[in-house]
Amino acid sequence: MKYLIDTDWVIDHFNRVEKVTKKLEELAPEGLALSIISLAELYEGVYYSRDPSESERVLKEFLASDLEVLGIDEETCKIFGRERGRLRREGKIISDFDLLIASTCLRHNLILLTNNRRHYELVEGLEIISV
Repeated sequence: MKYLIDTDWVIDHFNRVEKVTKKLEELAPEGLALSIISLAELYEGVYYSRDPSESERVLKEFLASDLEVLGIDEETCKIFGRERGRLRREGKIISDFDLLIASTCLRHNLILLTNNRRHYELVEGLEIISV
């Protein structure tokens, strides 16, 4: 496993954004993962959609692919706390969800696949790929 997919890329993939789908297909052989936080955000989208049953079917189909869902353990929490403290001292704040996703990446030495660079670039040591 080498890459963690951010929520925005999953949504773009569902919406058939070609550049995202092509990049996911290219990187899949190296191993893809999803944060449990992204999964929660995706389920929010399922229940907000006009057709929750169909949206959930699409999500479950995606999850059934060769994709690992990573939870939050104590080390992830420690990374989160360290980065949150550093960012607060610098007067910079990013959302808890984004920082938990970034912390999951750092915990597992993964590269983040996201087009939401603005917040994630504040996290020290986080490698990002965007399209």
